Amino acid sequence: MPFVPHTAADVETMLAEIDAPSVEALFDEIPANLATGKLKKVPEGMSELAMLQMLEARAQQDDGYACFLGAGSYDHHIPAAVWDLTSRGEFMTAYTPYQAEASQGTLQLIYEYQSMMTALTGMDVSNASVYDGASGLAEAMLMAMRANKKNKSGEVWVAGTVHPHYAEASRNIVRNQGITLVEIAASQGGVDMSALPETGEPVAVVIQQPNFFGCLEQVDALTDWAHGLGALVIAVVNPMTLAVLKPPGEWGSSDGVDIACGDGQVLGVPMASGGPSFGFMCCREKLVRQMPGRIIGKTVDLEGRDGYTLTLQAREQHIRRGKATSNICTNQGLLVTAGTIHMALMGPQGLRDVALASHNNAATLRDRLLLIPGVNAFNDLPFFNEFALRLDTEVNAVAAAMREQGILAGLDVNDFVEIEGGGRVLLLAVTEKRTQKEMDAYVDALTSILGAAA
Repeated sequence: MPFVPHTAADVETMLAEIDAPSVEALFDEIPANLATGKLKKVPEGMSELAMLQMLEARAQQDDGYACFLGAGSYDHHIPAAVWDLTSRGEFMTAYTPYQAEASQGTLQLIYEYQSMMTALTGMDVSNASVYDGASGLAEAMLMAMRANKKNKSGEVWVAGTVHPHYAEASRNIVRNQGITLVEIAASQGGVDMSALPETGEPVAVVIQQPNFFGCLEQVDALTDWAHGLGALVIAVVNPMTLAVLKPPGEWGSSDGVDIACGDGQVLGVPMASGGPSFGFMCCREKLVRQMPGRIIGKTVDLEGRDGYTLTLQAREQHIRRGKATSNICTNQGLLVTAGTIHMALMGPQGLRDVALASHNNAATLRDRLLLIPGVNAFNDLPFFNEFALRLDTEVNAVAAAMREQGILAGLDVNDFVEIEGGGRVLLLAVTEKRTQKEMDAYVDALTSILGAAA
């Protein structure tokens, strides 16, 4: 809605009509210990003109930068057709497809999306969808809690290399559901395989591939270890990398993971200052009734024509009520539309080309940066298109200096997670969009800045 239409008089009239003393009284059923109170860090409102001027000024700040930022949001090329089609009125104004007979176009698109996601992940079923990768992980934990009847510890073991924002968001969502998150030891950007517990009864084990540091974990060994403890395995994956890497449905020596989730931002969604995006969830068929959101199915009508329908929708808005698997109330439809069109345009080979070009650019740049005095490797683990480096100078100071030269150099890992042994660690991502000229400029700028600091 472009503006708030209700005046103070309107509010008073509505409250009087329902015999309520105040707006706050409408929420009196919320226990006092759960109420947030005044949001002290939320700034005061501003006029429409001031808001537009501020946003315009901020948008101009993005112009002309070579972006090497990552940590969950990546600067990939988006074909013009993706948002040209997504922005059409038929998609832009489409709402939740409650009436199948009036929503065949939307249902078909979501069905195609689910089919593509199961192909990428090697899983049996995909839903459509969840808010983002972090909430998808939390929902996967809740799924595992409902499905794993053997291990009843209430513990979900999370690799210490999972994105810290994903772990934090998941903890906030599941902590009131009797679930405790336990961190699996990590060392220098990878799970410490020598420190894996030999006993325990985790409900689920969470593995990210590539992990927060961009490194590739030993997912086969980790999957087998977790299954050996009777745990379900949850994979957090970057769907772009699955055009090259082994899909989570094939991890381990037998059945692969049980649930796969992640963020679809790399599939046709701009970085947009960190959002919005869409999350995805896939699972084994045996867990399908624990899947939140909705699942679209394909059938035929009385005349033998293809038709699409809401096959499973175990949400509180529908028949499940208090027994719902989730209170998720959207499928991020517009962003899923963009992701579906993006995958359809690129095809398997196009996605593979993007993934390989991103990896090759990252490997080339990393080799060149390690030749600069004051730059050292964070680890020697394999990586995909994101990697960490140790610097002899404060990372944020280096990043600020490189911004002056039109380069978004990367992120200070210490802003996200405490580094083992301390140190100044820079995390940077390289995609297929980064040109040779931009990478040359990065090397020259970092060499000059570190040389001056030394």
